[in-house]
Amino acid sequence: MNIVSNNSKVTYSGTGRRKTSIARVRLTPGSGKLMINGLPGESYLQFSPNYLRISCSPLQILGLSNEYDIYVKAEGGGLTGQADAIRLGLARALCTINPENRTALKSEGFLTRDARVKERKKYGLRKARKAPQYSKR
Repeated sequence: MNIVSNNSKVTYSGTGRRKTSIARVRLTPGSGKLMINGLPGESYLQFSPNYLRISCSPLQILGLSNEYDIYVKAEGGGLTGQADAIRLGLARALCTINPENRTALKSEGFLTRDARVKERKKYGLRKARKAPQYSKR
């Protein structure tokens, strides 16, 4: 959550994580375009309205949809995890812009890190909890 200013361009940043996905989000004042890993957001998220809605929901809650350009570097996991990671990173960046945004974002649950991750496989088992079939005889 850093604030960097380059030649009168103020940049706000936030990091979001979900499962194994990490998204580094940068906000700059602009027209509301979304760029993920150098691609337009719609193209990267496979034109899925659900992923686009999830990713940009913090801006829509605050009514800032066309105020900031969003630049994201996302890695790891799948599209669902990355979309949720983008949402968390975006919400954290919006909190650095104006601390009053925090109450609205917190009540919507956008500042809560979803800690659920895949459980590791244990030895002697087929998956994390699935045991081999038991045979009495």
